[in-house]
Amino acid sequence: MGHSQASRFSILVCASFIAGLLTSYGVFGQPPALAAETPVLRTDGDSDSHEAGGALDTAALVEQVNPRDGYRLGVEYGTLGPRLVAAGVIDAAAFIALYERAGAPLSALQLRALESGSDEEVVITPENAYFLLNYFWAVGLANTNSILTEGAMVEQSGGSIDRFASTGGWSISTKPVTEIYSSLDLIELTAEQQARVEEVASAVYRPCCGNSTIFPDCNHGMAMLGVLELMASEDASTDDMFRAAKYINAFWFPQQALESAIYLEAVQGIDFAEADARMVVGPSFASGAGSASIHRELQVSGLLPRETAQGGNCAN
Repeated sequence: MGHSQASRFSILVCASFIAGLLTSYGVFGQPPALAAETPVLRTDGDSDSHEAGGALDTAALVEQVNPRDGYRLGVEYGTLGPRLVAAGVIDAAAFIALYERAGAPLSALQLRALESGSDEEVVITPENAYFLLNYFWAVGLANTNSILTEGAMVEQSGGSIDRFASTGGWSISTKPVTEIYSSLDLIELTAEQQARVEEVASAVYRPCCGNSTIFPDCNHGMAMLGVLELMASEDASTDDMFRAAKYINAFWFPQQALESAIYLEAVQGIDFAEADARMVVGPSFASGAGSASIHRELQVSGLLPRETAQGGNCAN
């Protein structure tokens, strides 16, 4: 694919930041591989951050945003991993080696999910958030779906589907991405299930850009699409899917989610855990512009942690 083995992991983790470096504050100051496996919420003992009624309990907010026990998605890994490997979408040896060199080797469960499949439920945690990002990136990229074949990805491609971060950035494979893209019948959906995916995907944004998941031009968008497809295939409701997206975003963008939680509590008097998922993943909170707006408002109001991690980039 033209990338050196040493640079591939950085591309996998950071591809989505190409379009939105200035809105990404989450992981900072660590090698990309290690940072990806351990998202860091920079609270820096911010007892000075407060609302008029009293100090914010930042530790409690962190637990709401990134609960230590994770968030259960209600779906199993199944055989997606080995099917992706068999089809050349994932080069398993290269993928495993990259994590080993990063000092964050895949767990026994992750290896099973990748190589032989697993009936374990998918639970997103601080420890596996970026494994799941890369795993579901492959799922969303390879699964045949009209969102990929008829939607904004094709419309905006200019005839070159590999021009996006979510396509051209995928390098852990044994064949060109143009052969991988929307090529496998991994997840079968009924018309009603597809309608649910489209409804939710159109309304779930991410802080690295201004696009919703219906236009999955970055790794986070493509991975979210894969998650939503899998959940819909198991008859998850739209409410279930929105709630899952709320926590998935929070684990993939922990700093922005923490700032959203601070804003919700201090300005609106709402706990993050109780906040309407459609609102939290919508453009006012979760898009690049929405997240940046919340950041500025907290900054002006003196509600930010004393030091907030700055934007990462793929060259670190």
